[in-house]
Amino acid sequence: MFKLTSLNLNGIRSATSKGLEPWLAGYQPDCICVQEVKAQAPDVRGKFDALAGLNGYFHFAEKKGYSGVGVYTRHEPSDVIVGYGSSEFDAEGRYLELRFDRPGRKDMPKLSIISAYFPSGSSGPERQLAKFRFLAEFYPHLLGLKENRDYVLCGDINIAHQEGDLKNHKSNKKNSGFLPEERAWMTRLLSEAGKVDVYRQLQPTTTDDCYTWWSSRGQAYAKNVGWRLDYHLATPAMAALARSEHIYKAQRFSDHAPITVDYDFQI
Repeated sequence: MFKLTSLNLNGIRSATSKGLEPWLAGYQPDCICVQEVKAQAPDVRGKFDALAGLNGYFHFAEKKGYSGVGVYTRHEPSDVIVGYGSSEFDAEGRYLELRFDRPGRKDMPKLSIISAYFPSGSSGPERQLAKFRFLAEFYPHLLGLKENRDYVLCGDINIAHQEGDLKNHKSNKKNSGFLPEERAWMTRLLSEAGKVDVYRQLQPTTTDDCYTWWSSRGQAYAKNVGWRLDYHLATPAMAALARSEHIYKAQRFSDHAPITVDYDFQI
């Protein structure tokens, strides 16, 4: 099995201080996609460029202490794509694609593992408009990518798609992350664009156990008042290889929980 994990770190220095590396050493994923690194290259070099035997690749934000994504992997990629060609959002460190192209393989000659961090609009109208701009330009990028290769996009999507993906869906219908426009974007991605929400493929009806993020306010974690914001979004060929999923909650490294899917293939 190929064990693929995704985790919003809410700061790599913070997450590693809470035991992330020993957990990785024991859990042994083949690859972990991380978001909100909140660091720049000098902060990572010599400290976090490798974790538990996994080599790291990164897309840092220009702004210090902000955003940033990475992928830690056991396997050497054939190519590393930093950013997706956005004049606005590449500066925010939101997209990293590792390509594992193996021309001799007939089953999956072109494969990408992508770590993505979608903008949050919760801080105000300006950032919500930015989020809508991101969704508008990212959709055609994913469509174009699908024509050339199979992939799994892991990341903090900052959208709860259905009512079962958050605890208080009735009171959040006008809040960022559960707006009708955001949910419609996700529906379009899964229907018209043919992407697969891998967790929901494996767990179509789970509600309270599906959450991956909890607010730091009001004892949300203790009361399990959460949201499902972290996804594996895959092409159909990759999704067909998904065998099991696991959201790890026994230990907290950030305000998000790691979500792992085991895929029946090897690079």
